[in-house]
Amino acid sequence: MAKTDLKLLIWAGLLSCLLLCGFAQQGGSDCIKKNAKSCGECIQAGPNCGWCKKTDFLQEGEPTSARCDDLAALKSKGCPPDDIENPRGSQAVNKNKEVTNRRKGTAEKLDPEDITQIQPQQLVLKLRTGEPQTFSLKFKRAEDYPIDLYYLMDLSYSMKDDLENVKSLGTALMTEMEKITSDFRIGFGSFVEKTVMPYISTTPAKLRNPCTGDQNCTTPFSYRNVLNLTSEGNRFNELVGAQQISGNLDSPEGGFDAIMQVAVCGKQIGWRNVTRLLVFSTDAGFHFAGDGKLGGIVLPNDGRCHLENNLYAMSHYYDYPSIAHLVQKLSENNIQTIFAVTEEFQAVYKELKNLIPKSAVGTLSANSSNVIQLIIDAYNSLSSEVILENSKLPKGVTINYKSYCKNGVNGTGENGRKCSNISIGDEVKFEISVTANECPKKGQNETIKIKPLGFTEEVEINLQFICECQCQNEGEANSPDCHEGNGTFECGACRCNEGRIGRLCECSTDEVNSEDMDAYCRRENSTEICSNNGECICGQCVCKKRENTNEVYSGKYCECDNFNCDRSNGLICGGNGICKCRVCECYPNYTGSACDCSLDTTTCMASNGQICNGRGTCECGTCNCTDPKFQGPTCEMCQTCLGVCAEHKDCVQCRAFQKGEKKETCSQECGYFNMTLVESRDKLPQPNQPDPLSHCKEKDVDDCWFYFTYSVNSNNEPIVHVVETPECPTGPDIIPIVAGVVAGIVLIGLALLLIWKLLMIIHDRREFAKFEKEKMNAKWDTGENPIYKSAVTTVGRVDPIIPELFLQSQTNRQLQKWEKKKTSDQRRQSEEVWIWKHTTWMFGFGTNKFGFENIQQMNSEYCSCCPISDYTGISRTQELT
Repeated sequence: MAKTDLKLLIWAGLLSCLLLCGFAQQGGSDCIKKNAKSCGECIQAGPNCGWCKKTDFLQEGEPTSARCDDLAALKSKGCPPDDIENPRGSQAVNKNKEVTNRRKGTAEKLDPEDITQIQPQQLVLKLRTGEPQTFSLKFKRAEDYPIDLYYLMDLSYSMKDDLENVKSLGTALMTEMEKITSDFRIGFGSFVEKTVMPYISTTPAKLRNPCTGDQNCTTPFSYRNVLNLTSEGNRFNELVGAQQISGNLDSPEGGFDAIMQVAVCGKQIGWRNVTRLLVFSTDAGFHFAGDGKLGGIVLPNDGRCHLENNLYAMSHYYDYPSIAHLVQKLSENNIQTIFAVTEEFQAVYKELKNLIPKSAVGTLSANSSNVIQLIIDAYNSLSSEVILENSKLPKGVTINYKSYCKNGVNGTGENGRKCSNISIGDEVKFEISVTANECPKKGQNETIKIKPLGFTEEVEINLQFICECQCQNEGEANSPDCHEGNGTFECGACRCNEGRIGRLCECSTDEVNSEDMDAYCRRENSTEICSNNGECICGQCVCKKRENTNEVYSGKYCECDNFNCDRSNGLICGGNGICKCRVCECYPNYTGSACDCSLDTTTCMASNGQICNGRGTCECGTCNCTDPKFQGPTCEMCQTCLGVCAEHKDCVQCRAFQKGEKKETCSQECGYFNMTLVESRDKLPQPNQPDPLSHCKEKDVDDCWFYFTYSVNSNNEPIVHVVETPECPTGPDIIPIVAGVVAGIVLIGLALLLIWKLLMIIHDRREFAKFEKEKMNAKWDTGENPIYKSAVTTVGRVDPIIPELFLQSQTNRQLQKWEKKKTSDQRRQSEEVWIWKHTTWMFGFGTNKFGFENIQQMNSEYCSCCPISDYTGISRTQELT
């Protein structure tokens, strides 16, 4: 069993080695396919590619690109680990200020710049192509964080009643926002429409007062900044109260122009680096990019600030901004938008909200009376969600997010950018992976920024790309190792100067096609250049690359390869060696042209511990039996041979017990083994001894069992151990056997008698019950003959009750008998005849006293109650049945 386990372990080890080598070669193929000419090109081929800078690493005929391969493949080819260039990426945190922990109302008063909600703030990533660098980002929503809110209102004529409610908005909103933050500022702006046709009427009278009738309206304008951001609520009420409604011609308004100016004119409006909220209030739709053509405006919006005297001065010059342009500017300036619109335009602005990150939509009542609650709800909704965004990534750089939010909610992909339901003081984490898939052309550093939408804080990441190896900095320019200084010797190979080629830069590009050079690439007595397996470059063969990158040509004339060796079981060199120049170099314990001959004798070991049972030779792990009688994998099968025990039992019997067939010739035929007698079977040798052992159990001439073991020691001497006392069977005890048989017969007889008696009792009871039933059924035969008439006649007055009782008793008695015998129509007919005659005979009349004319009339009234009268006229009621 132990040998079998050892065999399995050996095969498992070999298989694992083959699999690991196979995987290494498969991974290395990607590195080889890149055909890297330098160490820098090699490490950009993949994160698992390495470059061997050992000078004499390459075989004859191998190209310089063979230095680039998988790490495991390079080691297997003989490249020392210290000579393998394999730089790895890294990361370093330059600024890591802890997030701020403070509460509203505390004595500590911090400037907005001193409040930290995101960590870390600055780090450096060194990126190698294909190798991601991952870091953790922490966000914690600070309590009592400052808020700037700008209220942008549509002042077209339809918003007249809304303006009255907004005039007192400043102080009321201040009061409500103080519950959230102690540092709150508010501003106000208004918009109408572009001041050109067909958006407004340009007649002088309409420009002075665009409203009809006696309405007093202000001149139309595109956007006006009425109040910069301030903490004075009364000032807000005062300036807003002085505003007047204006008018325009079309229904959509020019709100996008106003939003753009609010976003980009930060200095004029007074935005701080705090939470920025823009409330956009209207009861109409909006114009967007392209609509300006109706007024002859074709220049696209430039996204710059054009406020003059707090008025947008270029509305007639630039078109409306596009939605994408607005999204960009709002995001760049960290502005969160709240659309306060009427029910009629809810659907339109909800679609717009889906396009603008960190925005919300609220339903504005007809007169804007609910605007304060709308702002509070929208702010809570926006601030409860954090969404990370990054700046534009350099070419070839990708970024992945994974979020770890409250209550164990995790997200990946696009959902990994955000966390929802965040309350003040909650902390969430993000895992961010940055990967470079290629190096920039010049290898210069890049910077990207990651920030939560609607917040001014950000993480600055400096990206440094690993595009060259360290050994390239140690290169020797114009090195004599590169054919008289025609190249730079770096990382174990020559990087040729312009116009030079060859492994050692020994040739000029002008000499490549020279016929004299081809002569150096032909073997003696051969016309084939590089054995038709390569190209002659600069007088040297550069071998072809095969489609399968694990198959390689090599040699001075590319005459060698590693895939045309002998195969066994479909594997090159049987999987037990390496193919070098079309010849197998076998692993230890293997030989043969295909390494298919194992020198391991474990598979030839017989059960007795001998190689091929001592009757053959072990060749390539298989027994070749020399004794023709024996066969099988270990030469242990012999169809015509006795077993070991049967072969030696006669000699053991004659020497140990002086009996048996060889008793007379024992000394001549049975002296070939050493015999030892033991007391019992427990004293016999056990199978765990070093010598092969057979346990035997045989019968002697007296039918007694004797036990012995047969083994062969290291000197090839047979040794027999015999139990000195045979086990003879004892005779049977006759008396118990006879007594048991007799007792069994008696018990079986008694059982049979009991069964017979029980059956007879059951039979008799059934017969008696049958007799009783027949006896009861036969009682009707004892009645009087119905046609018998007595000779005695009684004269005199008869008691009127007697005939009636007599008739009743006679009738009931006969009916009881006939109820048991009603089995046929004939019996029923007899009953009817008898009753008719009996009643007629009893009273001596042709017509009975009951008044029936015939038997049919009597039958029809069988179940009815009939009057009966005697001779004296006494009447009674009697039920006939």
